[in-house]
Amino acid sequence: MTKTRTPLFRRHLGNERGLTLIEIMVVLLIVGGLAATIGQTVFNNLRNSNVSQTRLRFGEVSKSLEMYNGDCGGYPSTETGLDALMTDPGKDVCPNWGPQPYAVKAILVDAWNRPILYESDGATFVLKSLGADRREGGTGDGKDLLSTDGK
Repeated sequence: MTKTRTPLFRRHLGNERGLTLIEIMVVLLIVGGLAATIGQTVFNNLRNSNVSQTRLRFGEVSKSLEMYNGDCGGYPSTETGLDALMTDPGKDVCPNWGPQPYAVKAILVDAWNRPILYESDGATFVLKSLGADRREGGTGDGKDLLSTDGK
């Protein structure tokens, strides 16, 4: 009696049973849990980085306002706003302005790409960002940021 040999790939084919639905669901739950944990960490870091970036921009704008104050003898009025850092407000307002702008337009927006708000009485100033929610007040990452706030 001669023995026929079963090809190697056919011998193992019958022994493979694949993954069951429960095994696939367990793997998906593990992957989903990891994704949720990592995703939450990434979003928290993004929120924190937006606040930090806005505070850094407040610092840059403050430096520009200090240079303007040194040349002009006061800060721009609230009505003139931060535009006085970009364009000459006139010799009657600031005879020593420039000759180069005090700031670049890119630093005059917050991390959410909205204009930094500015108020001044001429002797002091406050820079403000409405935060992620784009509204006055707010809590969490939607809280308003002020240049006068401590870090």
